[in-house]
Amino acid sequence: QVHVVESGGGSVQAGGSLRLSCVVSGSPYSRNCLGWFRQAPGKEREGVAAIYTGGGDSFYADSVKGRFTIVEGRAKDTMYLQMTSLKPEDTAIYYCAADIGRVGCPPFPSPGALSSFSHWGQGTQVTVSS
Repeated sequence: QVHVVESGGGSVQAGGSLRLSCVVSGSPYSRNCLGWFRQAPGKEREGVAAIYTGGGDSFYADSVKGRFTIVEGRAKDTMYLQMTSLKPEDTAIYYCAADIGRVGCPPFPSPGALSSFSHWGQGTQVTVSS
């Protein structure tokens, strides 16, 4: 059974940095697509960044390019989201998600990406104050 656990949220002032962590366990595949999504109050969940593990490509939403970096960890199916130059509009619950067994990542970000990710963490709150 696949489990997804994320951690590392918190509160920072605008311009600050945070790092989110995600561990995915139970996947029988050597490579998976792992992604970060976020949902702000009253808004739809949106894709933030994704990476195909095992040294594959990474993908970013335009709103975070140049500020966020998704990085694979040394352990299998671990990854981090390094967030810098945070803005109040980055305030949201951030979710880690896994698309298990897929070759590559789905088009990301895209409306269809959300349904491709079958396993989700419980979410971690990120709050950026001005």
